[in-house]
Amino acid sequence: PDSRPPYGLGGWTKDDARVLVYDRYDVWEVDPAGVAAPINVTAGAGRAKDVTYRVVNLDSEDRFLDPAEPLMLRAFDNVSKASGYVQGKLGASAAPTVLVMGAKNYAALQKARKATQYLMTQQTYREFPDLWTGSSIGAVAKISDANPQEAQYPRGTVELVNWFNDDGVPLQGMLYKPEGFDPSKKYPMVTYFYERLSDGLHNYVAPTGRNVVNPLVYNSLGYLVFMPDIVYTDGFPGPSAAKAIIPGIQALIQKGFVDPKKLGVTGQSWGGYQTAYLITVTNMFAAAVPNATVVNMTSAYGGIRWQSGLLRTFQYEHSQSRIAGSLWQYPERFIENSPLFKLDRVTTPVLFMANDNDGAVPWYQGIEFYGAMRRLQKEAYLVVYNGDEHNPTKRANQKDIDLKMQQFFGAKLLGQPEPDWMKYGIPFLKKGQDQINRK
Repeated sequence: PDSRPPYGLGGWTKDDARVLVYDRYDVWEVDPAGVAAPINVTAGAGRAKDVTYRVVNLDSEDRFLDPAEPLMLRAFDNVSKASGYVQGKLGASAAPTVLVMGAKNYAALQKARKATQYLMTQQTYREFPDLWTGSSIGAVAKISDANPQEAQYPRGTVELVNWFNDDGVPLQGMLYKPEGFDPSKKYPMVTYFYERLSDGLHNYVAPTGRNVVNPLVYNSLGYLVFMPDIVYTDGFPGPSAAKAIIPGIQALIQKGFVDPKKLGVTGQSWGGYQTAYLITVTNMFAAAVPNATVVNMTSAYGGIRWQSGLLRTFQYEHSQSRIAGSLWQYPERFIENSPLFKLDRVTTPVLFMANDNDGAVPWYQGIEFYGAMRRLQKEAYLVVYNGDEHNPTKRANQKDIDLKMQQFFGAKLLGQPEPDWMKYGIPFLKKGQDQINRK
């Protein structure tokens, strides 16, 4: 709902004679005095191929770009998610020369100051980002093996998936499959999202756990993990999420290997809000975990972000919440996009975290959510880690919410026995006792 910010600068030549400026895809050489005409250094190749080019500084101590030297650029294909390095030249407009490009995440390129020797990392979902070196960027050898123990454990695979949202806009997402995936079987699936995650297709994932879904961990538990991208229409963030995510899940169900009766959904913060909204417009999910969520945009609008002290109005009028106006301009938008006013339609059991030292989302949003669900006699479980933040920082709490999410999804999607906290809750005097021995 606000003006798009600049794409940034690639650097300056000596004496500020020229500056490199980015558009969405390409690199431009600009005369700050306005005498010489701008030069599209990458000759529009980025826009033509949907590839983003950005300048690589090979030596962090170099203050200026040297027009006599080749211009090193990192390339990222916005469709295939391939990446690599290409070479251009200042003062000229030409399609860059490809040095290396492939289905990996190439990063951290450096060059020896007094030798033609390069160092970089390269990674995939299955390949740890070790160090690679060579006298040519296109011919490097691995010189580290920092994570050899991973060979002992199954990792599964990830693939790019494509579908259209309800408005006919093409979307992408990632589907993580367990090791030994059998397409003739039907798998439970957990969907996790924020806004756009598919650019991380070739990122290595370590088996960590906290308040978000780790695809490696959830694959090992027997789930498929789906991470869909979302596009938004100003004024309608909730419906935009539904129009993107629901068709994506339905497209996977049609492939035959997703069990439509064993679908889970979760998100954190903005993803938590969208999760809470989704379950008010569909009953397709058997379990939902909307952590650190806003459910009432009207009350959240008038609050502050407790960590920064900023009024939350900017977030709805100009930023992520995308209402594109004030509460007095568009009261119906605030209500329509607030899950609270439609919780009577919810049939999905929910578990959610709302911590009382959350500096980003007012934790009383969690109270409103839980109070409404209890009043409506809906199945809901609220977890509050006293003194902890938007994303838990205390290790015991990180492990606890990770475990509770696994137990909740396990009970609802895998048919596992419910833990005692789901059956009986946790009395105030016993709160935290099960964490005493956790490190």
